[in-house]
Amino acid sequence: MTERIVVDPITRIEGHLRIEARMEGDRIASAFSSGTSVRGIEIILKGRDPRDAWAFAQRICGVCTLVHGMASIRAVEDALKIDIPTNAQLIRNLMIGAQYVHDHVMHFYHLHALDWVDVVSALDADPKATSELAQSISKHALSSPGYFADVKQQLKGFVETGQIGIFANGYWGHPAYKLPPEANLMAVAHYLEALKWQREVAKLHAIFGGKNPHPNLVVGGVPSPIDLNSDSAINAEKLAQVKNILDMAQAFVTDVYLPDTLAIASFYKDWFQRGEGLGNFLTYGDFPAAGFGGDNLVPAGVILNRDLSTIHPVDMNAGGGIEEYVAHSWYDYAGGKDTGLHPYDGETKLNYTGPKPPYTQLDVDGAYSWIKSPRWKGNAVEVGPLARVLMMVASGNEQAKGLVDSALRQLDLPVEALYSTMGRVAARTLETRIIADAMTGWYDALIANIKSGDTTTFNGTSWQPSTWPSKAQGVGFMEAPRGGLGHWIVIEDGKIANYQAVVPSTWNAGPRDAGGQEGAYEAALQDNHQMVNPDQPLEILRTVHSFDPCLACAVHVMDPDGTERVQVKVC
Repeated sequence: MTERIVVDPITRIEGHLRIEARMEGDRIASAFSSGTSVRGIEIILKGRDPRDAWAFAQRICGVCTLVHGMASIRAVEDALKIDIPTNAQLIRNLMIGAQYVHDHVMHFYHLHALDWVDVVSALDADPKATSELAQSISKHALSSPGYFADVKQQLKGFVETGQIGIFANGYWGHPAYKLPPEANLMAVAHYLEALKWQREVAKLHAIFGGKNPHPNLVVGGVPSPIDLNSDSAINAEKLAQVKNILDMAQAFVTDVYLPDTLAIASFYKDWFQRGEGLGNFLTYGDFPAAGFGGDNLVPAGVILNRDLSTIHPVDMNAGGGIEEYVAHSWYDYAGGKDTGLHPYDGETKLNYTGPKPPYTQLDVDGAYSWIKSPRWKGNAVEVGPLARVLMMVASGNEQAKGLVDSALRQLDLPVEALYSTMGRVAARTLETRIIADAMTGWYDALIANIKSGDTTTFNGTSWQPSTWPSKAQGVGFMEAPRGGLGHWIVIEDGKIANYQAVVPSTWNAGPRDAGGQEGAYEAALQDNHQMVNPDQPLEILRTVHSFDPCLACAVHVMDPDGTERVQVKVC
């Protein structure tokens, strides 16, 4: 007997995602990923001044508050051949790094941990035993029996009123939960701590970019000048505040996030054996040491079939292997739905012929998503933290290799365990440690530059349209927290002629292509998934959430009848 399980919407993500799983008994036989609202940012940007593109592109998403703007600025700088000062690159690295550290911690505790942590079970925990557990894995200061007793009482108050707020709508009591009550209470306590912690980390964007979310950016550098004695610039006081934020962030990652991940993973070792899917991984590379395009902390490349001995180069330009397909998407191409287009030539032509929401089921033999299907030389690939950690290991990054070896040794697992749902979770945590450490180095380099007398943060050369060529094109790429992000721009006569963004959740959440090759979500769900209770599809949530989906990046909003909510006219 074949049954179809539908999860719509997938909760605790940004955007709208529908998963349909065809079952054979208690096993997922095939899965289908659908972005259920239309994309349109490319249409909005046509005809605009490319120097303004970042302000629109940055608002593709409200979670990735920085990265789309940064990719957009890099695209314009690439097209117009604008170099940026070293200080600007260091500040950009710090801002992107802050996005990573903030985003990964928030994802683990507030979006994904509840797939593994039974909040209600924490009410049965012994605070003294919880304290002993916490102190056995970490030196974190908040670990006394009294502290955990207070958290338990706070949680008890939520539950007794029946208004459990942020913990509502969970599958509490689901038989797939395995943590003992004490581990659940420890995780809930750290969930609440992380709510306060993330507010402080976000301040780094406000210091360098004026605000968060959506800090200010500028083509040619960063918008904030450096003047140690000025109240309206990056001064000594603000730089000291940045150092305090970095120290606080690093301590939480090292003493709370990393130990919690390994502790929780130790109870779910079976999830190191399911949820990989593709076995192909792509990174664009990011965190350049000097100017954009220099040596990167995260190298660029493609790994195929788990072969870490061979890193295939990535070419972002036309003919380099990156193409988007729409065979199973609600879009058309002038050359036909089976055509693959490089983003420079990308088209955003809507062709919705499916049923209007709410659907009974998707027409998976035809079009079933507002997400396109990107491919690298015809291969479906996974992007994100697992891809980056694998690329760093394959490239010889000693810290990455050491952290991976230590984690696997502590969990008594082979290296193959990385290729999994829980491996993806662990990779995100290890990556956060690497980036938190690297941020200290970028800060020190920035301070050293300032002390040497270099305070330049902006390059206005070739910034005026009168100096631009009549036609130019460029690509801005980076590693967003969720994976490789690319913005491609074509500029004609000083205006945007074409603009295409291929985002991490396009790579991972896209539907099948014309050859029937699944996207990363679909392939991962088809990899060794048994369902304990089909009415509470916790297993689907665990694997999909391990990618940290962000569908607002991949699609944009229409109403339930399929009509546009907003029209933006070019003046």
